Amino acid sequence: MGKGRQEEEKRPNGTADDSEEPNLPVPPDGGWGWMVVFSSFLIHVVADGIVYSFGIFYVEFLDFFKGGKGETAWVGSLVPGITLSVGPIASALTNKYGCRPVTIAGALIASTGFILSLFAPNIYYLYFSFGVLSGLGFGLIYLPAIVIVTNYFEKRRAFATGLAVCGSGCGTFIFAPLSKWLLDQFGWKGAILIQAGIILNCVALGALFRPLEESVPRRKHNHLDDEEVEALVKHSEHSGNPIVKFKKHQNRNAQKKGDTHLSPIFNVQPNMIRSDGALHVIGNGKSTPGKSVGSMSPPSPRHLHPLVSEKRHSSHVTLRTPVSVRGPMYRKDIFYSGSLVNIPMYRSNPAMYVTSITSIPEHISSAEDWKLFGFIKLSPEMRDTLKQMLDFSLLKDPVFLLFAISNLCTSIGFNMPFIYLPDRALELGIDSTDAAFLISVIGIANTFGRIVFGWLSDRQSVNRLHLYNCALTICGLWTALSPLCTTYPWLIAYAASFGLFIGVYVSLTSVVLVDLLGLEKLTNSFGLLLLFQGVATLIGPPIAGWIYDGTGSYDISFIAEGTMIALSGVMLWWIPCLQRRRNRSTAGTDLEVDFGKECDIKVKVDDVSA
Repeated sequence: MGKGRQEEEKRPNGTADDSEEPNLPVPPDGGWGWMVVFSSFLIHVVADGIVYSFGIFYVEFLDFFKGGKGETAWVGSLVPGITLSVGPIASALTNKYGCRPVTIAGALIASTGFILSLFAPNIYYLYFSFGVLSGLGFGLIYLPAIVIVTNYFEKRRAFATGLAVCGSGCGTFIFAPLSKWLLDQFGWKGAILIQAGIILNCVALGALFRPLEESVPRRKHNHLDDEEVEALVKHSEHSGNPIVKFKKHQNRNAQKKGDTHLSPIFNVQPNMIRSDGALHVIGNGKSTPGKSVGSMSPPSPRHLHPLVSEKRHSSHVTLRTPVSVRGPMYRKDIFYSGSLVNIPMYRSNPAMYVTSITSIPEHISSAEDWKLFGFIKLSPEMRDTLKQMLDFSLLKDPVFLLFAISNLCTSIGFNMPFIYLPDRALELGIDSTDAAFLISVIGIANTFGRIVFGWLSDRQSVNRLHLYNCALTICGLWTALSPLCTTYPWLIAYAASFGLFIGVYVSLTSVVLVDLLGLEKLTNSFGLLLLFQGVATLIGPPIAGWIYDGTGSYDISFIAEGTMIALSGVMLWWIPCLQRRRNRSTAGTDLEVDFGKECDIKVKVDDVSA
């Protein structure tokens, strides 16, 4: 990034000279990418398998440290809570150093946390070693394992990402009985030491995350015809929106005659690029009914901009971004796990889509404002990522706020069955091996659920928001009714249904976010959601444990947190109402330019941020 970045920051609005064109890495959609998917799959097996099988250790910690259920549950909730909460930091490090070194560092930190846990004199020591330190390490492992897959795939992204995250359910299925066997054979200290060694294998797996090499620029372009150009210029002139500038340069074919060529250059602002890649132009507070330029009737010559009506040339449409944009987090779709073929602009022109979703954060004049803890100076890559992911202005959007509250409610109950279901089975007189197998049932059902819901979400006839709502509501109701499951077969049925329907939570969150907010807000909204999820995951299991300590039963805990999950699905049915209200208050798509035909206009991206 170095010198190119410094030169870019000296320009107003962080723009680059229009002669520059980025050599963006082209995802191969295969090749070494399948090794990346395999590595990511195994990382999910190890990391999520160990985290979600904590319920086996929970029973052992209760007996060894003699603490309360709520007090002991903090150990298990800190790991996933910290893992999610450090998502923005992990993203910033990944943008600066790449997926490979961050994954390797995370594996070393997580393994160190497990090893230090062997010397725990009390449960509070485990809060730091097993909870905070290992959670930090898993956070640095987990996020790059997702980012690297989406970086390698475009057309096959949904399939590749689905394969990678299936490792989570498979890992839970494998590590639940494995952890029980290790505990029986070596005690909890021996089991944790062996798991620390297993985590170290992520160092080798992370080494397979080879960064994409730069390639030649994508030069396939979409185009506008002359009538569409004139209509856009007309709109710019009458709305007062400074979209069009004109660049004067010598005509190479007529240098002797002194002829000049006036090229309109479009200044595309952040709010002009929609999630489907179309150019979305908004006037100065004045709105008119939405209309595509391609469908507009040709304007009369007297309405045309004089410079355009004088010269009607054809020049190439080229979206340009600074050569210095290299980090994976500068792609707005980096967290999008769905199929890109569902995005209209990607179907029509992948080259222009990739350029349009490359985020160029706005110029930050003072680096002093972006020092971590007031004294750690951040690199531009880290600063840009944190700025994107921690922009709290999105909380003013009622649609996002409702979705974030829903995620908070879901996360409160998400981890509870993984921690408490084995102990609840033991209280019902079920054998400890059979009780541990309940976690395996959740894991394998979760794998199946992610595949099913991922496949359904790609169907054109399926409303993804409704699918998401229904699955969460059913999952919550099952959890709230689970106290009625007092026999082992019924507990198996509950574990399978919970794992199946909660699969929608992980597989469709980013897809639904794009449907609701647009692709340009995905990085920002995903970063804030990680914070909501982290806090809720942190407090959810201890709350359930405290309820048990006060009542002597898990029934109220499962009813309360199951109700929270069901409520998280029910409240999202109000989102269409909020969207209609928002559309009425901000009505006004005024002009949409769909790049589908040929023309010769250079489009310069001055400042496109996520």
